Amino acid sequence: MPTMNVSLTDDLERFVAEELAEGGYNSQSEVVREGLRLLRSRKEKLRRLRTELDRGLEAVEQGRTEPLTHELLVDIADRASRRANARKSGKG
Repeated sequence: MPTMNVSLTDDLERFVAEELAEGGYNSQSEVVREGLRLLRSRKEKLRRLRTELDRGLEAVEQGRTEPLTHELLVDIADRASRRANARKSGKG
C-alpha cells in the first residue's frame, strides 16, 4: 500500500487521537482512510443528486410536469418513507 504524508491541524490531530482512544480504529491510517471513504461517498451522492436535478430541470423546460396535488404529495412521502426504512434495515 502506498504511503502518503499529510499535515493535520491540531484540532484534527486531537480528533484522530480521540477516535483511536475510543477503540473504533487500530491506527491513525484507518481513521484517515475512513474519512476519505466518507468524503468519496458524499461526493458520489452529490453527483447523483445533481444529475437528478438536471433531469428534473430538463423535464420542466420541456413541459413534462404534473400538477402538485395532495395525492402526489402523499405518494412522494410514502416513497421517501419506504426508502428510509429500507436504508435503516440495510436493504437500500
